[in-house]
Amino acid sequence: MSKDDTPEKFRVDKWLFATRFFKTRSLAAEAIDRGKIQLNDTRIKPAKTVSIGDILKIRIGHYEYEVEIMGLSNKRFSAPQAQKLYRETEPSRRQREVITEQLKVLPSGFYTKGRPTKRDRRDIERFKNKE
Repeated sequence: MSKDDTPEKFRVDKWLFATRFFKTRSLAAEAIDRGKIQLNDTRIKPAKTVSIGDILKIRIGHYEYEVEIMGLSNKRFSAPQAQKLYRETEPSRRQREVITEQLKVLPSGFYTKGRPTKRDRRDIERFKNKE
């Protein structure tokens, strides 16, 4: 085999970045290290190579995607072009829709980030004093 005949390697962290699952490659690598990404139901490392037909399970926040790799690229494209590189399974799509509906039902402010603000603390105190 000459140098031109060798197939190009596609790292899973670069593929996840190219398909716009993550904003940066380092975020994709971090998710892989934390076990949020599985390739064919096994834990992997960021340098693992992927091929067409592989099944990836991707957990991002409340959502879990199960996608089949349909195309390979290390280059980041626009979102419509990136979506052509994978196909989400139907059970995965239905499960995400159910989770989306459940999250819509939750009261706003149910999930907060970090400490309450000064305004939030005052509201909490007013609420406690009414009881």
